[in-house]
Amino acid sequence: MTEIKMTPGPLLDAAKNSKTALWNDSSDLEELRQSISWGGVGATCNPTIAYTTISKHLDIWAPRIKKIAESMPTATESEIGWQAVKDMSIEAAKLLEPAFEASNGRNGRLSVQTDPANYRNAKALADQAVEFSEMAPNIVVKVPATKTGIEAIEDATYRGVSMNVTVSFSVPQAVASGEAIERGLKRREAEGKDISTMGPVVTLMVGRLDDWLKICANRDKLVLNPGHLEWGGIAAVKKAVAEFEKRGLRSRMLVAAFRNTMQYTELV
Repeated sequence: MTEIKMTPGPLLDAAKNSKTALWNDSSDLEELRQSISWGGVGATCNPTIAYTTISKHLDIWAPRIKKIAESMPTATESEIGWQAVKDMSIEAAKLLEPAFEASNGRNGRLSVQTDPANYRNAKALADQAVEFSEMAPNIVVKVPATKTGIEAIEDATYRGVSMNVTVSFSVPQAVASGEAIERGLKRREAEGKDISTMGPVVTLMVGRLDDWLKICANRDKLVLNPGHLEWGGIAAVKKAVAEFEKRGLRSRMLVAAFRNTMQYTELV
């Protein structure tokens, strides 16, 4: 694999001079190489992201999907699509292996989302999480912070999967997710199972919380300083991090869905 040269700039400065760990919200190999050159140490893939990448690179992916279909003659369209997501994820994960090895599993992760169709089935979510985690050593698996998802998160963590909790918008969701991961880690430790290279994270979608607060303010005809409505999500992240530290939760917070650059610089 060709070494990716670093590109000076504010993102690389933040990665080098602060605790910032930059993840790229795409598994497009061109975008990911650029992100790594700016100090990026993670990325994500889900059906929507995969579709965007496929649409952008149809010259590459149309023949590849045709080959997948030919090799799986009885597969449904959904199964063919998921195989394309898996193939894309494995290739993106490969680019992140140097960061994974350098950090002993803390960074260098490629995040893969479980099938939303299984949202009511904790065992199906956990089983798929295990399947995805076996595609590459540096996979982290996304499961939603729902009641069913929390069950799956603890089970999959106990089974050795590094989790990325998603569809999380609030402090209670983040804390419940962090505690579920902690229970899974402690169960592994109690049985003498290794957790040394596991790297779980809990995502909080700050911008989407802000979006909802704006909808509520408009709905309830509240008169507020509009600037205050840009900071609800950031306040939630800070509170969640404080709770993680107080409770001794070993997962890290991952912040997604920024709505302006000041939200990013505030966390840096």
